[in-house]
Amino acid sequence: MTVAKYFDEMSYGPAPESDIEARDWLARHASGFGHFINGAFVASASGKNFDTFEPATGKVLAKLAIGGAADVDNAVAAARKAQASWARLPGHARARHLYALARMIQRHARLIAVVEAIDNGKPIRETRDLDVPLAARHFYHHAGWAQIQDTEFADHVPVGVIGQIIPWNFPFLMLAWKVAPALALGNAVILKPAEYTSLTALLFAELASAAGLPQGVLNIVTGEGETGALLVGHEDIDKIAFTGSTEVGRVIRERTAGSGKSLTLELGGKSPFVVFDDADIDGAVEGVVDAIWFNQGQVCCAGSRLLVQEGIADLFHERLKRRMQTLRVGQPLDKCIDMGAIIAPVQLTRIEALVKKGVSEGATLHQAKIDLPKGGSFYPPTLLSGVQPTSIVATEEIFGPVAVSMTFRTPEEAIQLANHTRYGLAASVWSETIGLALNVAAKLAAGVVWVNATNLFDAAVGFGGKRESGFGREGGREGCYEYLKPKAWVGRKARAAMPALSQVKPVAGDFALPSIDRTAKLFIGGKQARPDGNYSRVITSPKGKAIGEVGEGNRKDIRNAVVAAQAASAWSNATTHNRAQILYYIAENLSGRADEFASRITAMTGASAANANAEVDAAISRLFTYAAWADKYEGSIHQPPLRGVALAVPEAIGVVGVICPPEAPLLGFISLVAPLIATGNRVVAVPSEPFPLSATDFYSVLETSDVPAGVVNIVTGSAIELAKILAAHNDVDALWAFGSAELSTTVEKLSSGNLKRTFVDNGKATDWMDRAAAEGAQYLRRAVDVKNIWIPYGE
Repeated sequence: MTVAKYFDEMSYGPAPESDIEARDWLARHASGFGHFINGAFVASASGKNFDTFEPATGKVLAKLAIGGAADVDNAVAAARKAQASWARLPGHARARHLYALARMIQRHARLIAVVEAIDNGKPIRETRDLDVPLAARHFYHHAGWAQIQDTEFADHVPVGVIGQIIPWNFPFLMLAWKVAPALALGNAVILKPAEYTSLTALLFAELASAAGLPQGVLNIVTGEGETGALLVGHEDIDKIAFTGSTEVGRVIRERTAGSGKSLTLELGGKSPFVVFDDADIDGAVEGVVDAIWFNQGQVCCAGSRLLVQEGIADLFHERLKRRMQTLRVGQPLDKCIDMGAIIAPVQLTRIEALVKKGVSEGATLHQAKIDLPKGGSFYPPTLLSGVQPTSIVATEEIFGPVAVSMTFRTPEEAIQLANHTRYGLAASVWSETIGLALNVAAKLAAGVVWVNATNLFDAAVGFGGKRESGFGREGGREGCYEYLKPKAWVGRKARAAMPALSQVKPVAGDFALPSIDRTAKLFIGGKQARPDGNYSRVITSPKGKAIGEVGEGNRKDIRNAVVAAQAASAWSNATTHNRAQILYYIAENLSGRADEFASRITAMTGASAANANAEVDAAISRLFTYAAWADKYEGSIHQPPLRGVALAVPEAIGVVGVICPPEAPLLGFISLVAPLIATGNRVVAVPSEPFPLSATDFYSVLETSDVPAGVVNIVTGSAIELAKILAAHNDVDALWAFGSAELSTTVEKLSSGNLKRTFVDNGKATDWMDRAAAEGAQYLRRAVDVKNIWIPYGE
């Protein structure tokens, strides 16, 4: 073909990236890769290995070791031995190590990019221009956090030994997202890369060793799912950080229940891409290209659900189809392609089956009529239009280059459709009216929202989801806290066993008049309510004297309380000033009845008058603290390296269940409920099981303090039985449970149903009088989700 013909056709010719250096590196390891443990590559203890394949050709790339129990034990032991010394290093010393890793990535950027493209199948332009530079950015950014850790996180310490499991869609970038903050803040790491794409992790291990990273601080164990399971179940790991499918995330939540391990999950998504009729249509079309055909659609936050306003739907789809026809699918190392290979034949088969199912359910199929490479796993850019909201392709994550489209008429309908999913990872909103875009962004159930943009990422901006997209954040300050724990919680002892619930002791010859029945009712929807089962329990003093009765709540009572809490959603939208005023009012009314509440504490627990008064005073002070925080716990403005900002907005989680500790019946209740309502949540609280009367007395304070109905609901009864109901309830968004170790295990295991966030104490006692341990930012952070809204500006 002549140059003139190229000018006539304006067609692309091949522009292959050289893979000589990458192939030479693979050839040097032709005998196979071992695990990287304690600063050196070692063979698998079992001698077993497996092949990894090149997605674009189906050919074997390398032989990898299969990690077994002995290998995981060795890696954990190396990490445990190294972690204490690593954490003791001055922040500046750790910062220098991370800086060296960042520079090493930059020096070998082209080699890493080529190995990643070969191993994963994605285009070299993506690995070269996005994955590798952003990975280096993460190490630079977190080197800064290491440098200033002593001042910025003075009241926190490292979590310890971290097990990290990463997926195959962004192998090197996910490594950086997880390893950089963990190392920066003084933790040691055992990383398990995806079995399909382990090569860049092993290359990074070589580079880290050459950069002088101390032995044992970073360990990499390769293998399949069984290796990851060994890591999850290891008793000497303090935290698991997982990115992958929701199904596996749910299993990890169940298997770590009660172990005391910290857990962050970044899981699947079905992200809405909302286009209003005033949007820049051509810009939005290019946004779709980035949202769903970037990395062949194998992106957890891919904008795979197109929601287009009816008035422009036909025009939008016409332009989108025309743009699809210009996309090029080819070999990953060709710098002129837009899409590369699907990761593996099994994933290609899944994509094909889901598309076929969508068509059978009524969707209209459009695929770009372009040539696909021979061999390997390739799939064309695909659009399914006319999709119903309940269709499988609208509800299930396809994880391939398939966009599904539906229409809406009003902003309210767009929000309803966008939130009609069990996921909550990301969203895009396209409108030239910034007020409309921000209003919609604020109402979307997603951890990240892009305005007139998509798939923007930066190390300084937190990333993570809600609902079944997981919990926790990666990146920025909020991501740092995932690898730290409060100093005040270190060394907490197991809670002392509470005395058995007392039985009433009969008193012979007592001629006193029987008291009038004053059974304390439940408090649901702002009203006192009899328990559904009509059963009650006598509350006695330590000497066995009856001092009152409370209702025994059951499943129906919890259901009613959750419904009441959901109906009080206006509380989440109330002004922070309004919430602060009401908390002050609660404190004021409690103060006026301080002697009464102190007497009740003494009667129930046998505490001295001085200690009971101190508990009431501390409860009043704590209410003042959270009233003060209500209009001061604010977000921040991130300035990522682009022309724009990202707003980090703390949002109420929603409906939160609270199982109060058995001790400190008033102060424990206030310490957990107050930060939640201060940040806009609605609460279903189960008071101290042995000493519930402080909480049932407290609802009369709520009734006289202008607290809207349904904001605080109180259901008395068995802590463990009511916790089971709350943990399994799909309309409960989070659950805080303080009590026995059995309670923590139960809550974490049963919460896996909708992957609600949990906050438990694993049976460890909290000194509720200690402000460092029992109030402040560590509770407020757990009371909110941080939504990052990206707003590019300028031309």
